[in-house]
Amino acid sequence: MKKITPNPPETSSISDPLDELSKATQRAVSKRLRNPNHADPISHVFTILPNVDTETLLSHACETLASLNVLTTDLACELEGSHRSLALSIQQLAVVGELLVNRAQDNLDPPDGESQISSASQA
Repeated sequence: MKKITPNPPETSSISDPLDELSKATQRAVSKRLRNPNHADPISHVFTILPNVDTETLLSHACETLASLNVLTTDLACELEGSHRSLALSIQQLAVVGELLVNRAQDNLDPPDGESQISSASQA
């Protein structure tokens, strides 16, 4: 007797959603790299208002980098070997970025007393 229905696939038909997301991301990035003039569809999801002052932008950038620092530090605690080293490298870059943003904020609005100290040292 012949079987009418086909055999089920040997691999699981349920795919990992993260794999699907990763594949979609790779396709989007690959398309963007092939044609730099093509607008990135993801770039329009988040927009920064044009009239936001520099101090506010730097404050938010500093908070974002501080959050990235905490996230990568926590992740590094869960990892071992080269993956841990990679997470710690990302964490160090976040710290350096945060330091740079903090210095830019200080240049825009020096903390109290610093302008007096710097002018006294120049005299």
